[in-house]
Amino acid sequence: MPLAAKPLAAKPFAAKAFQPVVAAAQFFAAGGRALVQTVLPPICLACKKPAGASGGLCSKCWQSAGFIERPYCERLGTPFSYDSGGPLISPAAFADPPVFDRARSAMRFSDVARDLVHLLKYGDRLDLVKPFANWMTRAGDELLGEADALVPVPLHWTRLFQRRFNQSAELARAIAKQKKIAAIDDALARVRATPPQVGLAREERAKNVHGAFAIEKNFRSKVKGKRIVLVDDVLTTGATANACARVLRRAGAAKVDVLTLARVVDQV
Repeated sequence: MPLAAKPLAAKPFAAKAFQPVVAAAQFFAAGGRALVQTVLPPICLACKKPAGASGGLCSKCWQSAGFIERPYCERLGTPFSYDSGGPLISPAAFADPPVFDRARSAMRFSDVARDLVHLLKYGDRLDLVKPFANWMTRAGDELLGEADALVPVPLHWTRLFQRRFNQSAELARAIAKQKKIAAIDDALARVRATPPQVGLAREERAKNVHGAFAIEKNFRSKVKGKRIVLVDDVLTTGATANACARVLRRAGAAKVDVLTLARVVDQV
């Protein structure tokens, strides 16, 4: 797959021009929610019931969220149900090694995580970016400590126009601000519109995103020799992460790790 791709030379002007207007509206909406939160008692981000602190979860949702802690596969980040001592590698990582180096996620893709992700992606809840970034920063502390730059998984311009913002880019910027790491959101581009991955089998997901990403020649220098952390909202089979990592490696990235808010888990 060629690294340079003419379709990403320029996004349609309408999509680019629309973004500042939407960003302003989202800013004021987030400001209104923040004002309400300072007046009313803290509520759970997921279920809206009383919570112990602003920007957090109630005890029930916290327990149901399934935050991921060690022991987990050092390659895939998949949690283990037992600790045999020392670094652990899952059978899946041996049987089908990913293109990326390591993956870490803050929580399992439980009902709570699904609801939170949907609120951000489809509910314009940009106020969720900060707490999500906090959780992801904690989960990916090891990766972020070694990173030179963060790269969000991009949306195709048509999807960006419909959704008005890229949730992965928002998360990457928030994490970059916390960790004082560069966020490169213009190097990796989605050059082919793909159907949603929901409902597709592993092989179908990989085929769906094959050739969907590229790095324009002029942007290769931004990732060449860099240790990259690829940022996304959910890791399912790893098809999208693998497709992005493959392109980043071909552009000369020294290392590609993956950090997501949630991941689908098959218990090991």
